[in-house]
Amino acid sequence: MAPTAFLLLSGLLLVSLSCAQHRKKPPRLENPIDKISVQANFDPGQFAGKWFLVGVASRCSYLSENSHRLEATNVVISATGASPQGSLLISTFRLLDGICWNIKQIYFPTKIPGRFLLKGRGSPVDVAVGETDYSSYTIVYYQKARKISAKLYGRTARVSDAIMAKFEQRVAGVGLNEDLTYFFPVYGFCDSADQFHILDETKYVRGP
Repeated sequence: MAPTAFLLLSGLLLVSLSCAQHRKKPPRLENPIDKISVQANFDPGQFAGKWFLVGVASRCSYLSENSHRLEATNVVISATGASPQGSLLISTFRLLDGICWNIKQIYFPTKIPGRFLLKGRGSPVDVAVGETDYSSYTIVYYQKARKISAKLYGRTARVSDAIMAKFEQRVAGVGLNEDLTYFFPVYGFCDSADQFHILDETKYVRGP
């Protein structure tokens, strides 16, 4: 190889290496749910028990297309131990074609108390307990594919106007509005399912 060509190739190699070393990595996209504050000093023991689903704010097309078919829904939560880093076992009871179904799920803990990861057969879902007083209401946020939704639960099927106003304010803060908010019936609940109507998502997943 001619000296001139060798010097030219050497120079190009040095330039390319220099550029590679100084090329900045693309900025990491911020996770939308990371902007949501979680309940301070979250206590899974107090959070456990029965909750009634009052409302959902979401851009989910299924909700908008089937809002007239929403059924009364309640969940029973069990905490695995008293530690804030414990898992939550979730049993969701709802009617489908007049039959009560029980959907079992596990919310795995993360390093942040009040933040969980729901894993099943689909994509994982980030969960954040935004706020709760443990005795009357809780607002829980969910993120899937970087899209946020929020659910309002009550210890009873009806919550106060003040709690409802708080929920509307919180969902507006994450870019949702009343047109994307759906409220569930306050009657027609079920709380048990036979062995043929249990959808056990827990058997498809393992811990983190």
